Amino acid sequence: MNLNWLSNSYESELNCLFNWSGGKDSTLALHYALQNPHLAIKYLLTTVNDGFDRIAMHGVRFSLLMQQTESIGIPLYQVRLPEMPGMETYENAMRHHLTKLKTEGITHSIFGDIFLEDLKKYREEQLKEIGMEAIFPLWKQDTGELIKEFIGLGYQTVVVCAQEGLEEFCGRVIDESFLNDLPEGIDPCGENGEFHTFVFDGPIFRQPVAYQLGEKVYKTFETETVKSGYWYIDLIGP
Repeated sequence: MNLNWLSNSYESELNCLFNWSGGKDSTLALHYALQNPHLAIKYLLTTVNDGFDRIAMHGVRFSLLMQQTESIGIPLYQVRLPEMPGMETYENAMRHHLTKLKTEGITHSIFGDIFLEDLKKYREEQLKEIGMEAIFPLWKQDTGELIKEFIGLGYQTVVVCAQEGLEEFCGRVIDESFLNDLPEGIDPCGENGEFHTFVFDGPIFRQPVAYQLGEKVYKTFETETVKSGYWYIDLIGP
């Protein structure tokens, strides 16, 4: 892991929020952010589908998100969104909440992105509008090395949704066997959106998050230019 970003380039403590999806990239980025004495992480910020009470990105139940963040020990900050919000609705909601958080002294927002340039640029531009800055702990790291590091550190994560053609991976825990079974061309971190995960144990957790596998369903999403399908598996808490 290249930890150049952890250098003493920050001369004073920065009040930060961490953009938390509950998945492996978020977890590894948080793992290293917590090692930087100049980063004071005040909240884990997650967008939640208000209609279904689930994480907006991949449909994990809010109850499991709460157990997860409580185990980590950092307060959860929710941004509640309607089902399938348009970009204007999403951006207005984020602008409202980030402006509020700025009044609390938060100046930086941390992300787990790895190599999607357009997404990085978008995040930086949106934050700049309200006078905040972005930090990317995992940026430009090799995804194959990152996932092996994640496993080697003792983290455990389960795949909660996967794109069409990867149904068999839904519900599987990521380990060496999982990586060996991935088809050629699939990023081992799913950075191109191939799959998303929920982390349930590891070094930053006080205790594991218990769950059982529930129903698996297929959903399609269509915009003016793109039609895609994903398999989702429900995680059920105790």
